[in-house]
Amino acid sequence: MNIVITGATKGIGRAIAEKFAQPNTTLFVCARNYKDLKDLKADLEQQGAKVYIKKTDVSKRKQVLAFAEFIGKYTKKIEVLINNAGVFQQSTLTEESEGVLEQMINTNLYSAYHLTRALLPLIHANQKGHIFNMCSIASEKAFPNASAYSISKFALLGFSKVLREELKNKNIKVTALMPGATWSNAWAGVELPEERIMQAADIAKVVWSAYQLGDSAVVEEIVIRPQLGDL
Repeated sequence: MNIVITGATKGIGRAIAEKFAQPNTTLFVCARNYKDLKDLKADLEQQGAKVYIKKTDVSKRKQVLAFAEFIGKYTKKIEVLINNAGVFQQSTLTEESEGVLEQMINTNLYSAYHLTRALLPLIHANQKGHIFNMCSIASEKAFPNASAYSISKFALLGFSKVLREELKNKNIKVTALMPGATWSNAWAGVELPEERIMQAADIAKVVWSAYQLGDSAVVEEIVIRPQLGDL
C-alpha cells in the first residue's frame, strides 16, 4: 500500500503516519524540516514500513509539484492521500497584517488542491483510492480571532465537497476531517488541563477507521471535538 502524507513530522500528521506505518506499506511524507523528516523516517522504518521523505514547503506551488514528481519516480499507484499540512495564525479581519490571508490560503487550501490534482493519475491507476483533507472545526464555525484561518478552512471543506462529487463514480473516496483543538507544538506552554484538548493519536484512529470501511461506504465528513467542547 502506498500512502502520501503532507505535514507528517508533527502533531496529527505524525500520529497518522505512525498509525499507517506497517510492513508492506510505503509512505511518502513531506515537511519543512529535513532533520524532523529523517527522524520520522527512522522511527517509521522500525515499524516495518518503507519511507520516502522530501523537504517541502507546501505553501509554494513549485515545491508541491516537485513533491508529486518525486513520488512518481518511485511508484505508479497511490492508495491513500492525506492532505494534512496546514498553518494557524491568530488574527482578526480588521487588524491582521497584509498577506496573512494569502499565507493561509496558500498553505491550507492550494497545497491540497495542487497536490491532489498532480497525484490523481496515480490514484486512478490504482483503480480505487481514498483522499483525506484535514479541514477543521473552523471549516463550519467561524472563530473571530482566527479570521484568515477560518476562511481558508471553509474553502478546504468546499474543495473536499467538490472533489467528492467529481470522484465518487471513479471509486475514489473523499473524507473531510474537522477536528477541534488537538495537542501539538502550537499548544506548548498553554496552561490547560490535558483532558481539555484532544490527542493526535485519537484523530489518527478516526482516520484509520474511516479508511477500513468497505468499498460501498464512505465517511464524507468527520467532526470531532474535545468532550468539553470548543475552546
